[in-house]
Amino acid sequence: MLFDESTLRKLEQLALVADKVRAGVMKGDRRSSKRGTSIEFADYRNYVRGDDLRRLDWNVYARLEKPFIKLLEEEEDLSVHILVDGSLSMNWPLNDETNKFDYAVRLAGALGHVALAAGDQLTISLLNSTENRAWGPYRGQQNSLRLFNFLEEAAEATGITELNLSLSNYALRSRRPGLLFVITDLMSPAGYQDGLSALQSRGYEVGVIHLLSPDEIDPPLDGDFKLIDAETGVESEVTLDATTLREYRERVLGWQAEVAEYLGGRGAHYVPVITDQPWDQLVLQTLRQRGVLR
Repeated sequence: MLFDESTLRKLEQLALVADKVRAGVMKGDRRSSKRGTSIEFADYRNYVRGDDLRRLDWNVYARLEKPFIKLLEEEEDLSVHILVDGSLSMNWPLNDETNKFDYAVRLAGALGHVALAAGDQLTISLLNSTENRAWGPYRGQQNSLRLFNFLEEAAEATGITELNLSLSNYALRSRRPGLLFVITDLMSPAGYQDGLSALQSRGYEVGVIHLLSPDEIDPPLDGDFKLIDAETGVESEVTLDATTLREYRERVLGWQAEVAEYLGGRGAHYVPVITDQPWDQLVLQTLRQRGVLR
């Protein structure tokens, strides 16, 4: 089990914040940003405890003996998408509690439970070059256990994730744009910018949660090394001394600043994270401070 009962209760007090995409009148009292008078039928969703019983379709209930809520055109719930980078570079550090992929999976579970508890429609996808595994879309807190089982059984991070290609393909095949989070280390040689543009052009509100491990920020190394790229196998021989390490740290910070400036200019959320930060502190404090959760 990814979370204990106490943690789940804390997560259920939160809600994801959508600034640009539409969210309807669901549990959590979301309100649509689109105002009007249309009452055209849009869809059904499962009843969630706390919903207004006046929204039940009693004819469907009489036939199926299952409660369904009618959604009107201007009352669609928020569609939440969480994409987890499953490339081999995410499997670092090996056998360590700051492993990026493990951290990403737990974070996806936390955000997913927040979405389900609020009555949002949730889809989660694991992206890598060998297999893109997906869960959802589902609604309702009763699906959280199924979500946690999916994440716990997720394949290990492997291969190469071409973010531009993966994000562009996701934009093309997904039916309902909404609030989308990419949890990644952004270590994709071809970049991510084209994929981000593809998502935004389809109407997604995008957030990038950028994970790096402590030793990727401040390598505890000194001397001569042969570095091997985990994904491509490319080798580089380097000599690391105080000057080289200082320049490396400056470049990493410059890279983060460049990403933040680019995403901010495109109206996307950016949250840089070092994986020695407790994930619950990230969710319960940092993401709330940055306006991702409330």
